[in-house]
Amino acid sequence: MVTLSLLTKEDLQDFKKELLQEITTLFENIGGTQKKWLRTSEVKKLLNLSSGTLQNHRINGTLTYKKLGGSLYYSYDEIQKLMQSE
Repeated sequence: MVTLSLLTKEDLQDFKKELLQEITTLFENIGGTQKKWLRTSEVKKLLNLSSGTLQNHRINGTLTYKKLGGSLYYSYDEIQKLMQSE
């Protein structure tokens, strides 16, 4: 007897959410006490930047980022370099 399992769009969306959450948790836990990757809101608070200024840094390449799902992540090491250069 053959058993068929159907995946629905909702099943795939749930899987995506779970996977993104696990990846986010891994990013946050790398490096012990300091996270290696920061989200947009954390970078804005750390550097005291507006959304527009942060976007300008992305556009002109001053601050590189990675996009995961719908979120942008910035390297803490690069942020430190930027703070030291100012």
